[in-house]
Formats: sequence, structure tokens, C-alpha cells
Amino acid sequence: MKRRPALAGLTMMLVAALAACGGGTDKAASSHGGKADSAYAGQHQDRQDRDDKVSGVRDAVRHTTRKTAKGTRPHYVKKCETETRKVKHTQRKKGRTRTWYTTDRYRDCDKVRKGTETYTRVVRPERWCVRLDDLNGKKAKDDVWFRVAPAVYSKVNGADDRTRVTFEPISKGC
Repeated sequence: MKRRPALAGLTMMLVAALAACGGGTDKAASSHGGKADSAYAGQHQDRQDRDDKVSGVRDAVRHTTRKTAKGTRPHYVKKCETETRKVKHTQRKKGRTRTWYTTDRYRDCDKVRKGTETYTRVVRPERWCVRLDDLNGKKAKDDVWFRVAPAVYSKVNGADDRTRVTFEPISKGC
């Protein structure tokens, strides 16, 4: 009985020490309604690691259109048949066993291949890209491509060449 308070005190000290080492609240959990979802926390951490906004001198813009191709794949249809099976029934009454059989009907469905169907597949997605010089004020960082949203692309495309622009990229590279 004397061990429980000592164990509780030791646990409390361990929790306090770990909280002190942790550096505060979990930002992913507090901004996500208290749920520390691992996928959300990882996404949140990735967003913190990269700089949200980049700035630099507008060098070039590039818009690549979506490229599609026609493809064919097998077409499957649902084919159902009515099947029957023999069901055995047993009844015990006053030491005697009575057995009889009935026929049970059920549907057996399968997907079967019936011809082909044509579909459109995306070979290359549509992309909007911007190339910057003097990235974040560093003269050595030139010709860095960023993928951006269409609205950001149109804003940067409307700006003059060699104008300083600031935006939030979707990803690095084009």
C-alpha cells in the first residue's frame, strides 16, 4: 500500500520532466482541434520546415498544359444466376430424429469481362511555374523554379521583368 504514493509521485515527476523537455504544446494538436493525427502532424511539420513564402526577382514564367491520351481497359459487367442448393433439416422429438430436405434458391453474382472501354488518362498534369533570381535576397541563388497556383501565376505573369515578387509556392521545381 505504501508503494502506490511513491509510484504516483515518481510518475508525476517523469511527466513533468518530459513536458519541460518537450518545449511546450503540440502545435499540430492545438490547431487541429486537439487531435494529434499523425498524418496531419507530419503535413504540418513539412509545412513548418519549408519557408511558406519566397521572394525574389522575377526571371521567367512557364505554363505547361495538361496532356492526355486515350486508353482502353477491360469492361466488366455483373452477371447473376439463380442457383439452388439442398438444405438438410433435422428435428428431434421424443427420442426420434426426423430428417427432411428442402431446396433453397439463391443468387450467385460475378463480374465478367465483356469487351473493352475507352477512357482518358492524364499523361502530364497542368502546371504553372515561376523562376526566381536572388532567392530570398541571396545573390548566389539564381534560376530557382517553383510550382504555383494559377492565381499566383497570373499575378506574377502580369508583373514586369526583373520585378521583386513574393508568393507562397506549392512545391519547389517545375
